[in-house]
Amino acid sequence: MSTPTPIRAQAEDAYRAELEALRAADEHPCPTNWQLSPWAVVTYIMGGELEDGTEITPKYYGNRRIIEVAVATLATDRALLLTGIPGTAKTWVSEHLAAAISGNSKRLVQGTAGMAEEALRYGWNYARLLAEGPSEKAMVPSPVMTAMQKGSIARVEELTRIPSDVQDALITILSEKALPVPELNTEVRAVRGFNLIATANDRDKGVNELSSALRRRFNTVAMPLPASLEEEVEIVKQRVAQIGDSLELPPQAAPVEEIQRLVTIFRELRSGKTQDGRRKLKSPSSTLSTAEAISVVNSGQALAVHFGSGAINASDIAGGLLGAIVKDPVQDRNIWEEYLETVVKERKEWQDLYEASRAIL
Repeated sequence: MSTPTPIRAQAEDAYRAELEALRAADEHPCPTNWQLSPWAVVTYIMGGELEDGTEITPKYYGNRRIIEVAVATLATDRALLLTGIPGTAKTWVSEHLAAAISGNSKRLVQGTAGMAEEALRYGWNYARLLAEGPSEKAMVPSPVMTAMQKGSIARVEELTRIPSDVQDALITILSEKALPVPELNTEVRAVRGFNLIATANDRDKGVNELSSALRRRFNTVAMPLPASLEEEVEIVKQRVAQIGDSLELPPQAAPVEEIQRLVTIFRELRSGKTQDGRRKLKSPSSTLSTAEAISVVNSGQALAVHFGSGAINASDIAGGLLGAIVKDPVQDRNIWEEYLETVVKERKEWQDLYEASRAIL
């Protein structure tokens, strides 16, 4: 029986050839237990061409200095906190940093409002615990503990969704580089190469602020939204192609003209003004992030392929647009309707989108 193809491969698997090429070409100093040097890690994230002609595809479009600061942080004993609104590639960058540095991005803790401290520390195999009592064999290490033992990168997603008292379980780990195990009267000491990347956003409901003691253990790097329309269009185009390939959707189903139009709408509503700056607009409560633009295009792509002409048109993205923009059924709906009437309707080349959006509003 053939091995089932995963919907989404981990970064270290999807980009294995690039990582191996970088390892072969890397002549820069490499910290203990790092697979690549800091220079090579930044090249892997930002893209470039190696001396042998190997093309390294960009994983992040934006200010190179942001990535350099993040990588330099991980080369010290300081943990890294990536912050920003949803959709600014925090998780994406976190995964690729772990893949490039440790060759393993799977040591991940997903933060939730109901998470217990054991998810950051360790748990127990209760059948074995009852049969044998507390022992190393009965202990179930968390991804963070495993990363400490292996000298690799651990990832904590949505740190501010975790209850404050559980967050503070990280303080000893990050300051002392040790994890006490009082049941065994011992502790786990972190091996060189261990560090932690956390992500957090300040626009999510249920945010738990970090204590000052914990925040001091992190170097914080703010992940901005794409600076220009062209940059954001390129990000959406690349990610749509990658996701579409995993979902077996043809790349020609998402024309760049439609992506550009969608991104323009998101940027105008986010900024509260039209691209030319001549008209002020009301902004909806939704974040209208790059990630949401990618989702709208992928949904439209699927509609076009399975129920349409094969290439996205206005009717394929109108429904996704409505769902992305209108989170508050009253306030956001009025804002979207006003935008349709004052901006979309006045752009002659957007009449198809105006009609398709009005039809479902």
